[in-house]
Amino acid sequence: MSDHYVKAKVQLEQMKSSGEDAEKEPGSGAEDGEEEMPAEASPPASVSPILPSNSTTTAGRNASKTSVTSRNRSKSRGRVAKDDKNTCCKQDPDIALHGSKVAANAGRILNRIGHDHTLQIKGTGKILQGKTESNGNVGPNHQIKDVKGVKEDGNKVATKRKPVTVDTSKAKTSLEALKLSIKQLKWKEFPLGRRTACDIYWHGVSFHDNDNIVSGQVNKFPGMIEMLRKINLSRAVRTMQELFPEEYNFYPRSWILPEEFQQFSTQIRMVKENDSTLKPTFIVKPDGGSQGDGIYLIRDPNDLRLMGGASPGGKQAVVQEYIHKPLLIDKLKFDIRLYVLVKSLNPLEIYIAKEGLSRFCTEPYQEPCQKNLSHVFMHLTNYSLNVQSGNFVHSDSLSTGSKRTFSSVLYRLASKGVDIKKVWSDIISLVIKTVIALVPELRVHYQADIPPGKPGPSCFQILGFDILLMKNLKPVLLEVNANPSMRIEHEQEVAPGVFEYVPSPVDEEVKVGVIRDTLRLMDPAHRKLLAHPGGVSEPQEEILVDAASPERGGEEGGLLPSLCLKQVFPKYTKQFNYLRLVERITTLFLRFLGVKGNMRLGPTGFRTFIRNCKLSNSNFSMASVDILYIDITRRWSGMLPDSREAGMGLQAFVEAFFYLAQRRFKSLALREQVLSLLELCEAQLEPPGGPGEERRSLSCTRAPPAGGGRTHHQTQPPASLTP
Repeated sequence: MSDHYVKAKVQLEQMKSSGEDAEKEPGSGAEDGEEEMPAEASPPASVSPILPSNSTTTAGRNASKTSVTSRNRSKSRGRVAKDDKNTCCKQDPDIALHGSKVAANAGRILNRIGHDHTLQIKGTGKILQGKTESNGNVGPNHQIKDVKGVKEDGNKVATKRKPVTVDTSKAKTSLEALKLSIKQLKWKEFPLGRRTACDIYWHGVSFHDNDNIVSGQVNKFPGMIEMLRKINLSRAVRTMQELFPEEYNFYPRSWILPEEFQQFSTQIRMVKENDSTLKPTFIVKPDGGSQGDGIYLIRDPNDLRLMGGASPGGKQAVVQEYIHKPLLIDKLKFDIRLYVLVKSLNPLEIYIAKEGLSRFCTEPYQEPCQKNLSHVFMHLTNYSLNVQSGNFVHSDSLSTGSKRTFSSVLYRLASKGVDIKKVWSDIISLVIKTVIALVPELRVHYQADIPPGKPGPSCFQILGFDILLMKNLKPVLLEVNANPSMRIEHEQEVAPGVFEYVPSPVDEEVKVGVIRDTLRLMDPAHRKLLAHPGGVSEPQEEILVDAASPERGGEEGGLLPSLCLKQVFPKYTKQFNYLRLVERITTLFLRFLGVKGNMRLGPTGFRTFIRNCKLSNSNFSMASVDILYIDITRRWSGMLPDSREAGMGLQAFVEAFFYLAQRRFKSLALREQVLSLLELCEAQLEPPGGPGEERRSLSCTRAPPAGGGRTHHQTQPPASLTP
């Protein structure tokens, strides 16, 4: 019996050597794109047939006995190998006869698995594949396949991994576009949710649609809805306007009601007294309004409805200067809806969709006067309002009708000699600056909901930017929507009094691409690639996948369209990083919050901030610090009636920081005062020679000179690098 086992070992060694020869043949192994592992780096490999898990055959038992025998003969391994070599060369008839029997037995076993048998090379993660010949030996057409993945050619990579899972149980108006996107990507959707964790959670309203998520990715940031209410957005931009008035002149002058009603009335009265011919128009927007609800135009502060007797004290609202000279097409006013992906807050990553929507009014535009102030179809571009007009045109074309693609508008402007690259450059600048203004408050909300060290998901979000082009082609920010509509159908009257939803080609063209490519960018496998030291900073324009792979793929032939989302930050970091002063103030604020999950700074935390930064002196005692804290906190508590937390919020802390900067550096402009105080605080909190010193030196070189503005080419991204 021992000779039989020796002969079986000889046969297996022959099969192994045959596989090694196949590896070295041209057109296989490393030459097909597979990287060859150095012999000394790989563990010793033994070859064994891959048998079914429930195999209880005699061959299996014999194999185990063979391994025991081999271990017992470890001391004479060199002699056995020499004998084996001589045996192979001499081809003894008796051994050959027994070998053919063994081979026949091996062939019968392998035929149970399939005609194309496989041998697993233990310790290498590879499989030796070939066809069984009539004598049971492995045929010459061997292929080395990696268990984890095989590179078949230079372009296509077949990967074996679980499909990306998406929980859509909380999706709402974006459901149809989301389903279509998941289908194109060939991912796995869970419309009713899932007990185990999913890779991506798609919420319809807010981050808190599901509070039980501890991993994965959610398509909403905590606090985004609150931050993009009309008042909070205006306050955030106003703070940036104080520091960078020229850079943030794309947002209309605004007043917050009712707290600034007297200031608004006084300023308008003074304007009219200085020039009686001026009759400015203003637009009033309710703080929590959406889809054009509650918006109206006025020419006199006394016309404010929110301040009338019907609602004393009134709801909070924002009143803004009305842009009375917009760009017109076909004598109609229109705005632009652009979709912006905030992929990450830290580090900040922003993408802009290369395609957007142009939404037209349905009544020819006239400059506002007392007679036409109530003509909403003339002055307001909101789709939800104009779709109710009898003049609204639903079109199957992307370049006609009351809703068109933004690219069709650009082509039309280009035909008239407009510099389209300049228009795109200005829009990109507007988007980046707006997101930079939002980030500070978002960071506070994010840390409150997902404190450091606590398990929780990462976040991303698609925002809807509403932008108006003025007659001189300057873009103006109207508002930012936290939950832009992703509906790809519209309501249409198919019979008198009978309405049904029908597909909208223009919506599907734009929105499906935005959702699909957002998912592509948030693909967990792609995020792991970026986290790897050798990862790329931006995905390729075209993503090639194996069409036969069920968990990857996409449209025809497995080739997905080019990404419709273009990265603009950190791509243009050098042009815009100097604007992030308030974010640096936020870092100080978060440092002294103390309690995890808290969004308000208590008096002890504020005193600790003053003490650690060494801001108190004989002229500014700790008693003065307490008075400053109480005054600012009390005023902001009155402006935020819905606030349930006591203490100093971020906006109040920024105001206190500005006050301290002005007090300490009186001879400088506000921007330089704030920058100087920031550097002072960071120097006190960072050890000498630490990373903060390098950061401060970089910020100084990027900051504009004292008292001077930045030139156009410094604040705008290069026109040649636009979507």
